[in-house]
Amino acid sequence: MNNIRSTLATVWRIAAPYFNSEDKWAGRGLLAAVIAIELALVANDVLLNQWRNRFYNALQERDWDGFVRELIVFCVLAAILTVLSIYQLYLNQWLQIRWRRWMTSKYLGEWLHDANHYRMQLHGDAADNPDQRISDDIKMFVSQTLGLGIGLLSSIVTLASFVVILWGLSAAAPLHLFGSDVSFPGYLVWGALVYAIFGTALTQWIGSPLVRLDFDQQRLEADFRFNLVRVRENSEQIALLKGDRAEREQLSTRFGSVVSNWYGIMSRTKRLTAFTQSYSQAAVVFPVILSAPAYFASKIQLGTVMQIMEAFGKVQDALSFFISVYRTMAEWRAVVARLDGFERSIAQAERLATDPDAVKAVPAASDAIALQELLVKLPNGAPLVAATGLKLRPGERTLVTGPSGAGKSTLFRAVAGIWPFGSGSIVIPEHASLMMLPQKPYFPIGSLHAAIVYPAEAEKFSADRIREVLGQIGLPQLASRLEEEGHWNRMLSLGEQQRLGLARALLHAPDYLFLDEATASLDEPSEAALYRLLMEELPATTIVSIGHRSTLEEFHQRNIALVRDGDRFGLRDATKIAASP
Repeated sequence: MNNIRSTLATVWRIAAPYFNSEDKWAGRGLLAAVIAIELALVANDVLLNQWRNRFYNALQERDWDGFVRELIVFCVLAAILTVLSIYQLYLNQWLQIRWRRWMTSKYLGEWLHDANHYRMQLHGDAADNPDQRISDDIKMFVSQTLGLGIGLLSSIVTLASFVVILWGLSAAAPLHLFGSDVSFPGYLVWGALVYAIFGTALTQWIGSPLVRLDFDQQRLEADFRFNLVRVRENSEQIALLKGDRAEREQLSTRFGSVVSNWYGIMSRTKRLTAFTQSYSQAAVVFPVILSAPAYFASKIQLGTVMQIMEAFGKVQDALSFFISVYRTMAEWRAVVARLDGFERSIAQAERLATDPDAVKAVPAASDAIALQELLVKLPNGAPLVAATGLKLRPGERTLVTGPSGAGKSTLFRAVAGIWPFGSGSIVIPEHASLMMLPQKPYFPIGSLHAAIVYPAEAEKFSADRIREVLGQIGLPQLASRLEEEGHWNRMLSLGEQQRLGLARALLHAPDYLFLDEATASLDEPSEAALYRLLMEELPATTIVSIGHRSTLEEFHQRNIALVRDGDRFGLRDATKIAASP
């Protein structure tokens, strides 16, 4: 019971914001229309139940006029049912797509807000495979929440309507045992209730493990799909390393987990289906068995028996709602748990950014980036880099060196404002623009024009300007391909990608440009030519480079080295290090 209450509270927390959003009136209106149609369908079922009594009585009595009249009534009721069913489906689908669109926009906004997606990974993301959460889980949540909610409402209204009918039929068809009537008010209702309670309890007992199994299946499927994508994206390195066999073994192992969990689902589903199918088939004859003695004693007509069968079935179906949708509910609860984990992971990432003890980027009326009492830490709290007093002044070029693992790239991330672990502050001049170029730049799938100018809109830079820059960086052959669509991180060599990264910097002309081994895949003459190009084209830009080549020193005015200082690394002027004994 506590689990049910917890699940419903989570569903309310996830679902309610849409119906209070800017699209609330459309959402509420569509939901009200779907509910109204569902109630009308239940009313139509009640009328059909009454019609069934009259129709079969007309057959039993060979009443031709009554038979024809009831056929006409049936055609009218069937036409109403058809129209209601069509519009219920149409409005339900309309509500689903509007709700899904709003939730997708909300989750994308939160996930991609202020580097939350990056911090979620740093903190050991509880919501694995966010692509699945946003693409698949939102779709399933919306459709299944509406389906289960409307189904539950329909069952409640159907139960209330047909319990009254079945209670009246219990009086019209008294319980007849051993040749005499037995006074048992509402015995047909009580029979349906006992039957449903028995079925629900057994279904819960047999099917409860499916919730965990479904959750694991979605996670394992997504993990397998993610690793397939990784193989595709790194196919060149895998081929060069002759890693086909190793990848096949790893993928087979992961898929083995998918298969193993699926066998668990198969086994549990077989047991659940065996019971629910037997339960459903027995429900067909159970009301006939209860009413047959009264019929053969000539207490009731055939029409009443048929009406009892349908009314009993409606009551039993309503009471057995959770049995019929148990498999769907297991999937739905797994979806709710995954979306809840995704929301909690986003909230945790946001708390990291707003933690008063975290590294803070402070805008100020200053002409330089300044590190003040800065201590960059690892996610586990271990100190990594201590830096204070360092200033990056306008137009200055600084080279940062140090051993691998010293925290050079992490220091850049802290300056960029995406690494929260640590303490101290980084003063950033107000309205200053910063650009970080990593060793492997990112290019979105699309036209080459849009990929180069990212994250700006493609229209911000003319094609002529981009062609000019492509010539400057040594890629004039790409000038004719600006409108070509492609996956440029896969189509271009790493050296070409690094040249395009520098082209992006030339176009945007940031106030501060941080190069994290952004030319490491180029030969030294090409690297030197590109640094000279940056100095000529961006004379006012402050350039900070991470590099291991000594040839970079001539393009920078100072060299800051990270050196071991106890349990952390500290920033030191390289000339002072060289002068020390």
